[in-house]
Amino acid sequence: MNIFVAKLNYDTQESDLQQAFEEFGQVDSVKIIMDKFTDRSKGFGFVEMPDDANARDAINSLNETELDGRTIVVKEAEDRESRGGGRRY
Repeated sequence: MNIFVAKLNYDTQESDLQQAFEEFGQVDSVKIIMDKFTDRSKGFGFVEMPDDANARDAINSLNETELDGRTIVVKEAEDRESRGGGRRY
């Protein structure tokens, strides 16, 4: 399951996020989205967990909790198509 994590502290590292989610099971990947111009965190990222039950436990346990001094938002990521993402020309 792909998990969306928002309101991250700009200093939070991918290893910090991985450690928080590994308490609930295996983590396949962690990606904090960076601004391509400033190379600074945009304050959100994604965590991928192979076991949906573990992922749901992580979402329920970590949503609205504190990580690195910020209260984070954790929820199942939406597909780009369903949320209307991407550029429109």
